[in-house]
Amino acid sequence: MPIDYKKLFPQETEEQNLKIVLPSKISSIQDVELILSQVTDPEIPVINIVELGILRRVKKVNDIFEIEITPTYVGCPAMGLIEMNIKSILDTYQGMKYKIITKLSPPWTTAWLSEQGKLKLKKYGIAPPLEQKRIQKLFEGQGQIACPRCNSVYTSLISEFGSTACKSMYKCNDCLEAFDYFKCH
Repeated sequence: MPIDYKKLFPQETEEQNLKIVLPSKISSIQDVELILSQVTDPEIPVINIVELGILRRVKKVNDIFEIEITPTYVGCPAMGLIEMNIKSILDTYQGMKYKIITKLSPPWTTAWLSEQGKLKLKKYGIAPPLEQKRIQKLFEGQGQIACPRCNSVYTSLISEFGSTACKSMYKCNDCLEAFDYFKCH
C-alpha cells in the first residue's frame, strides 16, 4: 500500500507528497530498496528503515537478494518486528529469494540518518541528533538541544533514557513541553 505523505506532512509541497508506486515484480536491487522503504520503525512510525539508516545494503548474489540491516542499538527490541515486517512485505512477491543479515559491525551511527529522516523526526516531535564528534561530546556535553515544537534552545535534560534506549528525555523551558531527543552516537 502506498504511503500518503499528505496525511503525515500536510504543509509540504505537492512535489514532496508523491505516492510511491511499488513494482509488481522485483527485478533489481532498486526495486527491493523501494519496497523496503515502506517498512517503518515501529517505535517511530513516520520514518522508514531506509531514512533511518537501518537498511545498510541490498545486493544480489546469484538469484538471492541479501538484505543487510543494522540496529540503532545492539539489543534494540524493535529489530525483531522490523525483520518480521521486511519478511512480510517481501513474501508478497512470490518466488522472490532473499536472506536478511543483521550486521553489528560497524555499529549504526546517527550519521546514517538521512536529512529527510531528521526532518520527519522533528515534525513528529523528536529532536533530531546534533552533528557532534564523540570526543567533543565527552568534554563539552550534548550541546544545545532545540525543542522540536518551538525551536527554543532553552531546554534541560530530564533523563538520559527516554521512551526508548535510543532517545533521551528533555524539557523545553520556554513552551514547557517534554520531548524526546534522538541520541547522537
